[in-house]
Amino acid sequence: MAGAIINDRRPDLDVVTAGTLTVDGQPISFRTREALKQIGLQAQGHRSKQIEQHHVDAADLIIALAPEHVEWIRRNFPHVAHRTSTLKRLTRHLEHDGPFIDRIAALNLAMVELEPWEEVVDPGGGEVEDFINCAFEVVQLMDDVMPRLG
Repeated sequence: MAGAIINDRRPDLDVVTAGTLTVDGQPISFRTREALKQIGLQAQGHRSKQIEQHHVDAADLIIALAPEHVEWIRRNFPHVAHRTSTLKRLTRHLEHDGPFIDRIAALNLAMVELEPWEEVVDPGGGEVEDFINCAFEVVQLMDDVMPRLG
């Protein structure tokens, strides 16, 4: 959902979406499709993909929705820990002014202790309403942080 939101609102950014424990090639679920519809978006042709070395190497910033995703990236790609964050941490702590690279460095992301408040609750396995609620939360968070990206 976050990728669809960024692609819609910031087409100037090059966005790649990938998961930490994913089966490649799966379409979005009907619940996700309905949630995106409720926020006025689509993800036509989207297919799941596992995050790989070339994804993280090309990224200026890796945004995760849950602390355990950041932990997974830290374990598997430790060289990008300094530019990997939860969305909620960025929303709370990323400064508005100054060079982007300096604002990311100031967060000390490789060393920060991840906390429970950083999680966007995964609606997986839930009802359509859970997905819709998650979509609205992610929209609010993304709309807050996007002006500070890039």
